[in-house]
Amino acid sequence: MELRNVKWSMDSFWEVREGVLGQWETGRDADLERAAAYQRQIPLDKRFAPALMRAKAAGITLAQPRAGVATVEGQIELLLHLQDVGGADLLPVTIDSYTRQNRYRECIVGLEESKKTGRSLLNGFPAVNHGVAGCRELFEQVGLPLQARHGTPDARLLSEIVLAAGWTSNEGGGISYNIPYAKNVSLERSILDWQYCDRLVGLYEEMGIRINREPFGPLTGTLVPPSMSNAVMILEGLLAAEQGVKSLTLGYGQGGQLLQDVAAVRALEEQAEAYFHAFGYADIEITTVFHQWMGGFPQDEAQAFGVVCLGAQAAALAGATKVIVKTPHEAAGVPTKEANAQGILATQQTLRMLQGQRLAMSPALQAEIDLIKAETKCLLDKVEALGEGDWAIGAVRAFQAGVLDVPFAPSRHNAGKMLPARDNAGAIRYLEFGNLPFTQEIQDHNRALLEDRARFEGRTVSFQMVIDDIYAVSKGTLVGRPEKVISYRKA
Repeated sequence: MELRNVKWSMDSFWEVREGVLGQWETGRDADLERAAAYQRQIPLDKRFAPALMRAKAAGITLAQPRAGVATVEGQIELLLHLQDVGGADLLPVTIDSYTRQNRYRECIVGLEESKKTGRSLLNGFPAVNHGVAGCRELFEQVGLPLQARHGTPDARLLSEIVLAAGWTSNEGGGISYNIPYAKNVSLERSILDWQYCDRLVGLYEEMGIRINREPFGPLTGTLVPPSMSNAVMILEGLLAAEQGVKSLTLGYGQGGQLLQDVAAVRALEEQAEAYFHAFGYADIEITTVFHQWMGGFPQDEAQAFGVVCLGAQAAALAGATKVIVKTPHEAAGVPTKEANAQGILATQQTLRMLQGQRLAMSPALQAEIDLIKAETKCLLDKVEALGEGDWAIGAVRAFQAGVLDVPFAPSRHNAGKMLPARDNAGAIRYLEFGNLPFTQEIQDHNRALLEDRARFEGRTVSFQMVIDDIYAVSKGTLVGRPEKVISYRKA
């Protein structure tokens, strides 16, 4: 198929679907009519989209962890612990790395060994191997809405199976699950594959079943400037809406500077709503998700809890609809279910204490919102121009031209010429612009903020700032200061 931002015809969808379901033997059980019948009888309290909209109306931020192990029994035990002990509001199923790369045969050994040893030898849940029956058994044993969280450039078969099983939300997108995750997958391919996933959601919508979709906001999770992630979120939202998606949760990954994080979430929701209305998608339910810190964590548990609670605070004060929770064991690898529950409990305590509070508007906050929106508009205007009005074509051409450029991404389809660094207050700015289509005024403003930091630290603006900032949080600070500055501040 030729890539265009046009709603797939039913003939095109059914033609492609036959090959998708034939990728693995469990695909034969993803019967759409039976799946729709099952989805219709799911109660509202186990459906993602209504839960999000209730929270948005009430001004409440919901807490959702990450969690995935190999077996159905192990995943049930894990999720029940996070639900009953941790107090999660929404539940995830994190998919394993083999499934993310469509290497289902390689899941078999890990799955069998996991059953023998009683511990997970996969870093997630191999949903395709478990099929509709296993995924449905999991869904029926928990009491909360269930979402697939993964990182899959081609999630077509995975999407078919989990939606047929009764899960009511699916994370990802053709950009956000390609550029930060894969090296050689073309954007044409991944956007087409995610158009299929979104058209599938659109078909459920046409049958009266609302499925939530959530593009992955943090991207690489490493010093991503808010305007870059916001532009990708709005772009993926427009692509999904064209295929019939009506419930969109747009994501943002914590940068660490409170004012900028709040500004980014508010700018994202306001600007997305404006774009959806302008391009004919006025009936979209828009919610937001704030991802707690995605970078390096401190080894010390008490310090790690500080990072977790700062993320919860930022999500609440920004008014995000939900927050993705981290744990005090992030620096040590895959957390235990107990550590995962502790992260949720710490987050929920923070959310409850801040319920009803929002960071008040101020000249500084408004200025940051305005800057993020201006930068985002520059990016999206150029994407639209490159695509000659077609967002899908524009996305591909924008990455080819470096107009969209995600820092530290592994994809060879990403220019990698843009570099970010923190300003003196800790906000993420653009250090090197590469081919980003910003006005001279925006470039000068970013540079001036970084020069302010350089003067404070007694050094020049350079790549060393980037390196220092990447490791700063794991060392106990936000801004990567030279040791002489840190020592002076401690004294």
